[in-house]
Amino acid sequence: MEKQKLVVIGNGMAGVRAVEEILKLDPNRFSITIFGSEPHPNYNRIMLSKVLQGDTEISDIVLNSLEWYEENNITLHKGEEVIKIDRETKTLFTNKGHEESYDKLIIATGSNPLMIPFKGIDKEGVVTFRDIADCEKMVDASKQYKKAAVIGGGLLGLEAARGLLNLGMEVDVIQNMPYVMNRQLDETAGNLLQKSLGEQGMNILVNHDTDEFLGEERVTGIRFKDGSEIKADLIVMAIGIVPNTSLAKESGLTVNRGIAVDDHLQTSDPNIFSVGECAEHRGIAYGLVAPLYEQGKVLAHRILEHDCAPYEGSVLSTQLKVSGVDVFSAGEFMEHEVENAYAIKIFDEVSNVYKKLLVKDEKLIGAVLFGDTKDGNKLFQMIQKGSTLEGLSPTLFSTNSGKEESLVASMSDDDIICGCNGVSKGTICSAISEGGLTSVDEVKDVTTACRSCGGCKPLVAELISLTAGSEVEQKEAICSCTTLSRDEVVAEIKEKGLTHSKEVMNVLGWKNDEGCSKCRPALNYYLGMIDPEQYEDERESRFVNERMHANIQKDGTFSVVPRMYGGVTNPKELRKIADVADKYNIPLVKVTGGQRLDLLGAKKEDLPKIWEELDMPSGYAYGKTLRTVKTCVGESFCRFGTQDSMGLGIKLEKKFERLQTPHKVKMSVSACPRNCAESGIKDVGIVGIEGAFEIYVGGNGGTHLRAGDLLCKVATEEEVMEMSSAFLQYYRENANYLERTSAFVERVGLSHIKEVLDNLDTRTELNIRMDKALAVTTDPWREIIENKNTKNELFTNVMLQKS
Repeated sequence: MEKQKLVVIGNGMAGVRAVEEILKLDPNRFSITIFGSEPHPNYNRIMLSKVLQGDTEISDIVLNSLEWYEENNITLHKGEEVIKIDRETKTLFTNKGHEESYDKLIIATGSNPLMIPFKGIDKEGVVTFRDIADCEKMVDASKQYKKAAVIGGGLLGLEAARGLLNLGMEVDVIQNMPYVMNRQLDETAGNLLQKSLGEQGMNILVNHDTDEFLGEERVTGIRFKDGSEIKADLIVMAIGIVPNTSLAKESGLTVNRGIAVDDHLQTSDPNIFSVGECAEHRGIAYGLVAPLYEQGKVLAHRILEHDCAPYEGSVLSTQLKVSGVDVFSAGEFMEHEVENAYAIKIFDEVSNVYKKLLVKDEKLIGAVLFGDTKDGNKLFQMIQKGSTLEGLSPTLFSTNSGKEESLVASMSDDDIICGCNGVSKGTICSAISEGGLTSVDEVKDVTTACRSCGGCKPLVAELISLTAGSEVEQKEAICSCTTLSRDEVVAEIKEKGLTHSKEVMNVLGWKNDEGCSKCRPALNYYLGMIDPEQYEDERESRFVNERMHANIQKDGTFSVVPRMYGGVTNPKELRKIADVADKYNIPLVKVTGGQRLDLLGAKKEDLPKIWEELDMPSGYAYGKTLRTVKTCVGESFCRFGTQDSMGLGIKLEKKFERLQTPHKVKMSVSACPRNCAESGIKDVGIVGIEGAFEIYVGGNGGTHLRAGDLLCKVATEEEVMEMSSAFLQYYRENANYLERTSAFVERVGLSHIKEVLDNLDTRTELNIRMDKALAVTTDPWREIIENKNTKNELFTNVMLQKS
């Protein structure tokens, strides 16, 4: 029997999820083709803020790899937009001249950013926050400009603002309502959130109505309707979204605010369905992922002509961490909007915890939680079921942090653990028992729980313990190609004497013979860490920036950052940099946050010549290695300085340059407790005090701002070198690949690290292994310049392929 042709317009989360549901029910019914306007496979849009904030790579948020499309015989047209649907002939047409016929069609075109036509909105420097391209624009702008404004104090706006702060920009958030996140929170919770965000450096302007964007070609500021102004050379529009219905409207389908669909997601054409943010069901166009996934399940049954319960709408809930602050809301939570409803509230200003329940006819209809959201899942289930208050836990309104009954233990089997994907406790427990699952990643692969926002990860981990038994060690596989954890892989490499990535994959039974973009670089790192003297680095396992030893930019040019030890330079180096910038038409030279000079816009073919003429070592601005050692001017010039910060910074940088580490490492040396080199938020930060040095570890100025912990206090520079080396080697040997020192210190505990490093014999052994690792490092650009084959291989090909 010839397969029917199913075409999906839209390669986003909703459309592809509907396809996944169809494949689960009947993988052989359709020949499937998907058109996506973006040049990427299906990715998790919820996690875009993490990409912007700098701690997550684009490859980490991909939901379905290109291999997945191939394995399921799906034809994917990336970067191709459908511009016309001929319903009579059941044919669609694309902007690339492609014609495709269909038997069944799913329109999943999502939504567009809401753009209020303020005067000056077309100026350069006004961007939205909706896709990967928007993230790239903001990152690029942050390299040149420092003053940003975000229009919109909702979740999207606050996430964008947090990312811009992490990129080193000053940020104003403009909200025309009395408080932030007014759609998800009540005024009390909104004000609490605003206070917390203000303490993080976010300047929030409430009750401000934007009038126009100032500037000539590029924006320079914002004028409000009350006549006041602020400066801004980057403006992010994050006001909201509108369903993308233009194609459906032009095709003659019924369109209101969104594409009108019935309870089985069918449009006014019986052969065309719609799902996601572009669809309107019973007058509502949903913008959260959980309702879209619920729609996808119903659509799959309908398109396969199966009997199933209709989609009758969704109760909305929001449980998330906004810039490190836990918030939750669900159902109807504004008492003045619901007749005959009353609120139960508790507000603990000391613990910064706020809880509110809205009750009508003795049934729970809504809730808001701030600071303590552990009961959010349970409350959401109660709201959905119309439960009375009798089902409430007696500890709900307690702010006592003492030991409490396990939340998941008290949940029923039909309670939902993963709200995004609609996965119940019973489904997860059955998967754990039947499949012998022992890790969150395994549960995610089998059930899809944790696949979207990841907020339910702690609950899933607890379920594994409860279901499989406490004797089962919790672990996280290094990727979906294997069930082995990082520690198990490292142990197997050592025990079996494995020497290269393909051998590891073969001997340890990888599911994918070629590995994936997550495990290949990780294995390359672990093999090099275990045997630095014998292991030959696998360049093909590295990402493009590390292969090319330069940061690739969005236009295909590169960024060149020569190393300046301790941030110190001299006239000769500056002249060389200026001469090279002139000779090779470098469009921008910028001082980095790590006290270096960044030459932006270098052509790929010019890179070897640029490095040869600079005759300076690589600053490794692209690598999982030591980036910089930032210094203040120190006792030589500063009247407050107590130590030679520049001299010590140069020693540290010369010792550890080119050291391969699980993630990027930043260091700094401040000559006094005034901390001008920001030593308190570095991976390793040294602070000079009178007659001694304090060493701080695990600091991070990134997504999760974290002050470093005081590791120890030492008297001499030699001791600084010894303790810093021992800490870094212990981190190299025990951290997960792509785990920053901040996360590593929190995971293993500062007291444990101190105990390890306080042992003289252990510390000595760590330093010996560090010296072995450093002894085999070489300057990559010197190698490339001197090796004609490598130079030709890397710099004569036109196309670059990302690993």
